[in-house]
Amino acid sequence: MDKNCADKTDLHGDSRRSYRLSIKPDGMISFPVAVRETDLWISAGEDLSEVALELTLECRREIEAYITTYPAFLRTLIPWRRDPFAPSVVKAMVDATSRLGIGPMASVAGAIAEFVGKGLLKLSDQVIVENGGDVFMSLRRPCTVAILAGSSPLSGMIGLKIRPQQMPAGVCTSSGTVGHSLSYGKADAVCVAAPSACLADGAATALANRINNFQDLQALPSMADQLGGLSGGVGIIGEQMVAWGQVELVDLRARS
Repeated sequence: MDKNCADKTDLHGDSRRSYRLSIKPDGMISFPVAVRETDLWISAGEDLSEVALELTLECRREIEAYITTYPAFLRTLIPWRRDPFAPSVVKAMVDATSRLGIGPMASVAGAIAEFVGKGLLKLSDQVIVENGGDVFMSLRRPCTVAILAGSSPLSGMIGLKIRPQQMPAGVCTSSGTVGHSLSYGKADAVCVAAPSACLADGAATALANRINNFQDLQALPSMADQLGGLSGGVGIIGEQMVAWGQVELVDLRARS
């Protein structure tokens, strides 16, 4: 499975997986779950790795079975038709991306993180699921998510603080300059926070596709408002940054 655009949001400001070793939420246990392209780092009230693995396998089975029946679902860059008989995770991907004007696989990482996270919330009252940089979280305390932005000097320097009243939430970032996946834009990062990780993932892709210069970056807040349903976010090109919506920025340099 693949996506329309690269995602680069980390809970700690490093682009390699080694950043995960420093993620130690108080009172929570962290563990990895990996199935083929899906590489999760999960924090919960206890080690739920076996349950998380079953949830990941179930989610992937649903998506892969649908792709087997409808191969075009994997590669289309335009909205997919709504299918009342599709599995729940596929319906969520289709619903999120139909309103955004992009293909459903643009939301796959966020959708898997959310599917697994909601499943784990039945066993743990606090959960973080990070899937290759796309984050689903439901916590009783604030959580700051750092934003990677390629070669921008702002990369890893800015974070979004998500408060408990905003959760469950998804925080996802797409880039036109980082990663090998297809993007039509040139933003170093477009980070989106939303009540759904599936929606945040798709919206980050859709918005990043539209950003090619600083003028586009300045128009990002109005573009995001037109999409609807987003909590807020940040766009970065080089040394320029624009924030919008109900987001609280954190200067991570002060923590160094």
